[in-house]
Amino acid sequence: MLKFENLCVSYGGIQAVKNVSFDVPEGKIVTLIGANGAGKSTILRSAVGLVKAQSGSIKFGGEEVVGLSSDKIVEKGLTLVPEGRRVFPNLTVLENLKIGAYMRDDDLDDDLNWIYDLFPRLKERHWQMAGTLSGGEQQMLAVGRALMCKPKLLMMDEPSLGLAPLVVQGIFDIIKEINKQGMTVLLIEQNANQALKCADIGYVIETGNITLSGSGRELLENEAVKAAYLGKSRKN
Repeated sequence: MLKFENLCVSYGGIQAVKNVSFDVPEGKIVTLIGANGAGKSTILRSAVGLVKAQSGSIKFGGEEVVGLSSDKIVEKGLTLVPEGRRVFPNLTVLENLKIGAYMRDDDLDDDLNWIYDLFPRLKERHWQMAGTLSGGEQQMLAVGRALMCKPKLLMMDEPSLGLAPLVVQGIFDIIKEINKQGMTVLLIEQNANQALKCADIGYVIETGNITLSGSGRELLENEAVKAAYLGKSRKN
């Protein structure tokens, strides 16, 4: 569904992404793990046109999206939940959700009810200003707002960042649930353990390069991944 080929992205004189190639198959959860500054967020931002690719190709549904504006890419069904949630704090939960559907001209009721089924807390607080929500509730709102675009593929940048462990588990349960309902997901996470547990396919990014790949289960058992990202020592 989403294909990166030899993607290179630079900021000034620094090459953040170096000839990265990988696929996101339809119906799967794919995760990118790596340290801060490895290039993970840059890859996602380039896919939605927020960062310009220096060279290489990004194809969504077989169609090249490099060079398209962000709104055109979203129209095609590729949506990003950004790091830091970025809800509109002075608007209500419901108003934030409706902003996610700003390019739609059809009825929103069925999708709003779907979001409320996924996130009952948002239904309880639909009248509340988004800025007064907890961090976990704001993350739910950010995901719900993105889903209101009716994407074909949902990209998520550090959805668990800054959240309590119990809330983190709830977020990953939702990721698995929306995938079960047919949503393809590309996920960036520093919580490698949780990400690899829910992912069908995982890639390790280091200094702008893919250094390892495999199923989520395979990477969880990989000794190098354990030592670098899971807080476990290599076997002697």
